[in-house]
Amino acid sequence: MTGGSARLDAGEAKLGTPHGPGGSARLDAGEAKLGTPHGTTEFRLQVRQWCRDNIPADWRRAQTGVSEREFVDFQRSWFATLHSAGFAVPHWPGEWGGGMSVAEQAVLYQELAAHDAPRLVLAFVGIHHAAATLLAAGTDEQRRRHLPAILDGEIWVQGFSEPEAGSDLASLRTTARRVGENYVVNGQKLWASGARHAQWCLLLARTDPHAPKRKGISYFLLDMATPGVQVRPIRNAVGDNHFCEIFLDDVVIPATNLIGAENTGWQVAQATLGAERGLTMLELAERLGCAGFRWLAQAAPAGDPVVADRLAQLETEITGLRSMCRELVRNAEAGTAGPADASIVKLVYSELLQQLTDFGAEIAGPQAHTVLDKPLSSGWESGSWVLDFIGSWEWTIPGGSSEIQRSIIGERGLGLPREPSMP
Repeated sequence: MTGGSARLDAGEAKLGTPHGPGGSARLDAGEAKLGTPHGTTEFRLQVRQWCRDNIPADWRRAQTGVSEREFVDFQRSWFATLHSAGFAVPHWPGEWGGGMSVAEQAVLYQELAAHDAPRLVLAFVGIHHAAATLLAAGTDEQRRRHLPAILDGEIWVQGFSEPEAGSDLASLRTTARRVGENYVVNGQKLWASGARHAQWCLLLARTDPHAPKRKGISYFLLDMATPGVQVRPIRNAVGDNHFCEIFLDDVVIPATNLIGAENTGWQVAQATLGAERGLTMLELAERLGCAGFRWLAQAAPAGDPVVADRLAQLETEITGLRSMCRELVRNAEAGTAGPADASIVKLVYSELLQQLTDFGAEIAGPQAHTVLDKPLSSGWESGSWVLDFIGSWEWTIPGGSSEIQRSIIGERGLGLPREPSMP
C-alpha cells in the first residue's frame, strides 16, 4: 500500500497485490480484504497518510544486526512517535490518553500492519498488562505515578511464571514476608520477556504459605533497580534472548506497592491475564490478518489451486478471529464478556499463527529454511519462515498454555466438571 493511492473503493481498503521473488503471487480467491467499519473511512485515510509520512522506510534493514542499546533506543523513539500522534494506547480510557472506539482501534492496527510498521516489543507489557492491572485494581496514587510514566517510555516485565509454576501458576513459591512497612521477597521468576530492559515488574508472590494456594498470593509492583534483583537472559531456539530469569534475594518492596489487598493477588492477576489472553489480541489479530496474510501470499506460487484453497481457508479463519476479537473488546468494555471468551480468542490466535507460519514454510520450499538475521522490532514477522514458525510455538504458552485455555473453555464456558487439582 505504501506509495499507492489513498482512495478507498466502496469503503474497503484492499491489501496490495504482493510480489515475491518469482513475480506476482496474486491469488484472487485468497486475496485479503480489510473491511472498513461504518463511519471510519475518514479516520482510515488519516491513519494511512500518517503511516506513509512517519514509518521509517528502511527500518528492517536498520534494525538488523544492531546492538541491544540501538534496539532499545529505536523502540523508545518509535513509541514516542506513535504517542505523539495518539496511536500508542488507543485502548486506554480517554482520560489517560486513549479513548478510541473498537472500530477505530481495528482500523489503526490494520493500517499499521499493512504499512509494515515496527512492533512495540518493549512497551507491550506496560501498555497492555500493567495498564490493565492498574486501571482495574490500582490506587489513584499508583495510577498517577505509573500510567504517565508508561507513556513516557517506562518499560515493564511480567513476573508470574516460575520453574515449578508455569501452567499451574497458583503453585508459585516466591515468598513475600511483611516486615514493618515493607515486604521482603525471595524467589525466582522464569520466562520474563524483556526483563533486561525493564524498569518495573508485575510480581506475584506468596504472602500466606498456610492458605489454599490461590488465596495466599499477593500482587506487587517491583522497581527492578531494587538491591537483590538479578536478571539473566535465556537464549531460545531461534537465537533470541528476549526471555529472562529473575532472581530475588531479600528484595525489599514498600507496602505501598501492593496492588489490591494482601492475599488477593490471584483475583488481581485475572485483569493481567485477561489483557494477555483477550484485549491484546485485537492488535495481534489485525496484524495476523494484514501482515501475516501478505507475507504468506508472497511465498505462494501463482495459479496453484491447492495453495489457493488453503489460503482461502486461512483467510476465512483469520477473518473470524478478527471478528471475535472486536466483539470481545466491545463486550469487555460493556462488562458483558463471558468467562471463557478471552481464552477462546487466545487459543484460536496462537494456533492460527502456527498454521500460517507452518504453511508458509511448506510452500516456500528450500528458501523457507534459509535463516536470515532477524530484524529486531519485527515480532514474529521476521522475514524468515523457519524463524517465524519456531517462534510461533512460543505463543501457545504465555497467558496459559493451549491445554490450560481448553480447560478454562470447558469448565467456565461449557460448565464441564473441573479437572482434578494437582497435588
